[in-house]
Amino acid sequence: MPTKVVIGAQWGDEGKGKTIDILAGRADVVVRTSGGNNAGHTIEANGITYKLHLMPSGILNPNTLNIIGCGVVVDPRVLLEEIDGMESKGISTKNLKIDARAHVIMPYHIELDGLSETARGKSDIGTTKKGIGPCYMDKAERSGIRMCDLINTNKFAQCVRQNLEIKNKMIELVYGGKPLDADAIINEYAEYAKSLAPYVTDTTPILYDSIKAGKEVLFEGAQGILLDIDLGTYPYVTSSHPISGGVCVGSGIGPTVIDECIGIAKGYTTRVGNGPFPTELEDEIGETIRQKGHEFGTTTGRPRRTGWFDAVIVKYAVRTSSLTSLVLNKIDPLGGLDKIKICIAYRKNGEITTDFPPTLEELAQCEPVYEEMDGWTEDISHIKEFNCLPAAAQKYILRIEELCGCPITSIGVGPGRDQNIDRV
Repeated sequence: MPTKVVIGAQWGDEGKGKTIDILAGRADVVVRTSGGNNAGHTIEANGITYKLHLMPSGILNPNTLNIIGCGVVVDPRVLLEEIDGMESKGISTKNLKIDARAHVIMPYHIELDGLSETARGKSDIGTTKKGIGPCYMDKAERSGIRMCDLINTNKFAQCVRQNLEIKNKMIELVYGGKPLDADAIINEYAEYAKSLAPYVTDTTPILYDSIKAGKEVLFEGAQGILLDIDLGTYPYVTSSHPISGGVCVGSGIGPTVIDECIGIAKGYTTRVGNGPFPTELEDEIGETIRQKGHEFGTTTGRPRRTGWFDAVIVKYAVRTSSLTSLVLNKIDPLGGLDKIKICIAYRKNGEITTDFPPTLEELAQCEPVYEEMDGWTEDISHIKEFNCLPAAAQKYILRIEELCGCPITSIGVGPGRDQNIDRV
């Protein structure tokens, strides 16, 4: 396996965890490069369900080195809970490394995230209120606290006291909240630092040497391209770069070492949070897909909005992330529908376009142009070969491949590791 990047080709929640888990079983190194515990992967292995939020998916393989890169924001409490959870299930975390440059989510980030969302009222972004955005804000403002600071007792205390002078004024005077206590934070995080210190290091030479040695490296994406801070449906986006380009800055490597960029999509479309969603199904069909696809957030548990497959979106992902192949997950929840629709273009102000628009205002004006196809009633969860799929399912997949301009190399027909059809 060459050096591979796996990203979400829609709004996230595409089933990246399963694909990453399969690839991680053959990888020497797995790297998480962006986001925080607002993201999540659900993996089913050996009859056990693992819900990962910060931990790279390669953690299930005892022979794989797992790296949390410099582009990730880390909530120490959440990460330690995840480490303890893995250890309790017999999964060793000794092969985990955290880059010293990764930023730390602090209690005031979480507090400000919740307060700012409440203050927005009906214009709220729909964040998970886990402090991700405020942490990235401090990173950009150059007032952030990094993992290397967390394990440096004196510097950490100094940073907390300095930052809290400003943060408490924001909490109290801007949002009317209650101030946080610096000593309590310093004492709480001192315990986290003791537990996490053995994992913290400069991961960039480890990763570079691994690639140069010809080891198999997998870069694990979080969320999806439409949540990218620059190329997504701004402002209803995350605070980092889930596109393939974000892998480089979030791990400390250059683009020339990446061999393959794999996009993960569902056989339909989902999203969480607010913002325009051209193919959204607010009817019985949408609820049927939600229930059959178990479309509830790994991190929050909130129901996801569901809609028909949008080829305009995935074509946009192919272009902006230079995807070399697609994995099409979750076509099984579509079984039993008489007719299935694919959005092949948008109609905006009477004109047809297949390009995804750059602004929400334009996207809100877009109406989906649908192509209707026959559905299928057969159970496909046990099928292992493409030619054994119902003819209607084959036509559906091939049409998506044609519209998106990228080969579909794997098809997910269920949540299990073995419920995949490879077309390579």
